[in-house]
Amino acid sequence: MRYLAALLFALPSLAFAQCSPDAPCEIDGGSYHMLVPDGVSENAPALVFFHGHNATGGMIFRGGIRSDFAEAGYVVIAPNGTPIEGRKTLRWAGREGGTRDDVTFTLDVIEDAKTRVSIDPERIYVAGFSAGGSMAWLMACKAAAPFAGFASISGALRQPNDTTDCPSEPVRFLQIHGFGDNQVPFEGRAIRDWHQGSVWDSLSLARSINQCRSHPDSIDIGERFRCRMWDDSCGEGAIKFCEHDGGHGLPRGWTIMARDWFEAG
Repeated sequence: MRYLAALLFALPSLAFAQCSPDAPCEIDGGSYHMLVPDGVSENAPALVFFHGHNATGGMIFRGGIRSDFAEAGYVVIAPNGTPIEGRKTLRWAGREGGTRDDVTFTLDVIEDAKTRVSIDPERIYVAGFSAGGSMAWLMACKAAAPFAGFASISGALRQPNDTTDCPSEPVRFLQIHGFGDNQVPFEGRAIRDWHQGSVWDSLSLARSINQCRSHPDSIDIGERFRCRMWDDSCGEGAIKFCEHDGGHGLPRGWTIMARDWFEAG
């Protein structure tokens, strides 16, 4: 028994992470999935990724998120949204009036994850797709302080939301959007009593809190992405907006771009 106890004590703490892409961790208010890379060191960087509408956190652990984040040493945390009636998939309200305070829930998810794996508090990043991209904007708006960088793919800050002091402090934010996106167009769409939000308005809020000038400091036109950058003119933080020719989806190469953005901060 003494040998067994000593062996268990000697095992890396990651062995007790208990969360996986297939088995969510339950906390008050909901659940989340987590992927801890093999051989991860102490104080690992972490990516918090919000799934899109009609999906789950367990669906995001593939492609570039696995190869360019998890296999690069990032702990990947995928909070689950709230139920959609009659389906097994989930949604994010991303606005005032939702059934759950998703900002507080996300902060609770991160605190719970920290009890299971060693995460560097200075290298926690947020990203999301579509409704999940709107959640990335909402976290920047309401609780930017714990995070070192943000990326939204095909999402914007939804309305209604109080945009007083939004974002809550200067931010490092990357927005990626498809020119042909008609599901979440640049201008957003009104849906019943809420609005998807405007990419232009969201970027304007970030420029304002970062004290950036209105026109970009640099423009880069590449083969796949056309990007505008606000950094040199900003008091703090930085903003990068990249569009591509595709529609509503995760464009090839977004994970490399996002990781480079995070790590350059």
